[in-house]
Amino acid sequence: MKRVKVSNNVIRRLPRYLRKLDELNENGVSRISSKELGEQLGLTPSQIRQDFSNFGEFGQQGYGYNVPALRAEIAGILGMERGFRAILVGVGNIGHALMDNFSFSDCGVELVAAFDVKESLIGTEFKSVPIYAGSRLESYLRENDVDIAVLAVPKEAAIRVTKILTENGIEAIWNFTNIELTEPNSPTIVENIHFSDSLLSMCYYVAERMDEHAAKAARAERTEQQD
Repeated sequence: MKRVKVSNNVIRRLPRYLRKLDELNENGVSRISSKELGEQLGLTPSQIRQDFSNFGEFGQQGYGYNVPALRAEIAGILGMERGFRAILVGVGNIGHALMDNFSFSDCGVELVAAFDVKESLIGTEFKSVPIYAGSRLESYLRENDVDIAVLAVPKEAAIRVTKILTENGIEAIWNFTNIELTEPNSPTIVENIHFSDSLLSMCYYVAERMDEHAAKAARAERTEQQD
């Protein structure tokens, strides 16, 4: 497998491919063409072939793609077989919801510990994940191999906790604090999650469609008046 620098847009499409291939696998589909895959994802066949060509040649002309094999290739590209270990910092509403509803293991990530300052949570477990005092975070990072930190602390604690994480070798932060974390001089990878971004993007398209309908109705009314 080639490991080359690719555009962020291509990387963002890889999980979409993975989800679709999982769906095809579940439905017993063993082979699919780039045309069929594109139709199901709203992409062109050339876009799909171009995306995959960044990492190797996965299909065969006249045959298409072997669904299980392609799924395995994309999972490998995404690092799902590497056994990344993650911790959760902040077991409030968002943190608890992630522990309760999100399957880290489906992404090849093991959630090994959580941290919080609430006394009633410290020393307990949730779905076999131990919850430690926030004060233990730094020592835990020094004593254990951790790749990813899921950050779900209140806004006012975000910068302080981020500093602890970046100074103790965390490779990446999945940030749910609603603060845009930027560490230009840090090697730590940060994925800032803003739920409002998705909602507002959708609102844009709703507004656009409503404006198109209004413009169409106005044109129809003018035509009717002219007649």
